[in-house]
Amino acid sequence: MKYIDSLREGEGINDIYLVRSKRSDVTKTGKPYEKVVLSDKTGSIDAMIWDPNSAGIDDFDANDYVCVNAVVNSYQGACQLNIKRVRKCSEGEYDPADYLPVSQNNIEDMWTELMGFIDSVSNTFLKDLLKAFFEDDGFAEKFKRSSAAKAVHHGFVGGLLEHTLSVTRLCDYFSRAYPMLHRDLLISVAILHDIGKIKELSDFPQNDYTDEGQLLGHIVMGAHMAMEKMDAIEGFPKKLYSEVTHCILAHHGEYEYGSPKKPAIMEAVALHYADNTDAKMETMKEIFSSAPNDGWLGYNRLMDSNIRKTSD
Repeated sequence: MKYIDSLREGEGINDIYLVRSKRSDVTKTGKPYEKVVLSDKTGSIDAMIWDPNSAGIDDFDANDYVCVNAVVNSYQGACQLNIKRVRKCSEGEYDPADYLPVSQNNIEDMWTELMGFIDSVSNTFLKDLLKAFFEDDGFAEKFKRSSAAKAVHHGFVGGLLEHTLSVTRLCDYFSRAYPMLHRDLLISVAILHDIGKIKELSDFPQNDYTDEGQLLGHIVMGAHMAMEKMDAIEGFPKKLYSEVTHCILAHHGEYEYGSPKKPAIMEAVALHYADNTDAKMETMKEIFSSAPNDGWLGYNRLMDSNIRKTSD
């Protein structure tokens, strides 16, 4: 099988992939075409069917497995498929394990490290809050297998855990570099900041926004989840309650990025920059993993810049 992360411009392929999405549209001249997103465990790729009514183009839908005959092109610095023929596959033609993107890091090792950070929190109220989530077997299993995004960064099994651990490591560093930070609070909100994503995104292979996710978003849902747990902890300090909630609500930093509040305390500022740093670094890592070895890749909307790999 030719995995998506190994595809290069100019190659011809004839392999099976999972359909993540399929959308019909028309060109400026009124000619119909279909835009498809295909995936395997190494990532996803845009694919175009310029003549959906031509011979060799079978009917298929999102979440189907399809055998694709296509040519790899380059569009705006990223690989894209030009599909010539496609057919829907039957069970037995594919192994589902090849089509679920999974973290390159060991999930249980990451989980153990994250639990170590929880153990390092000395404030009893914050530790009880963390344990209320992470010692719940149902929550723990869902958190381990969830992604951190539909497509932008960490969009794979274990992605939420990997991103959360990375943000927590950065916040741990911040707490040592800037001793005025309240470490227990910062570590706690780093671990909790994206818990709402277990409700915002559906399980694989769909990994798509739920109705609740579309209507509320992970920031609001995560804050509400934390508030419910704090309400159940007898004597939870009112000021600390507000600080935890504020950090979760403000972790995207700007209103235009979905934050209901801008950071108002140092721990919220540190969390925002840790979250943004890890998201941006992972975004570039994923872009470069399927990009040519050298040369500029063109303008990237997510980075708001023309980007390229660093010279060797």
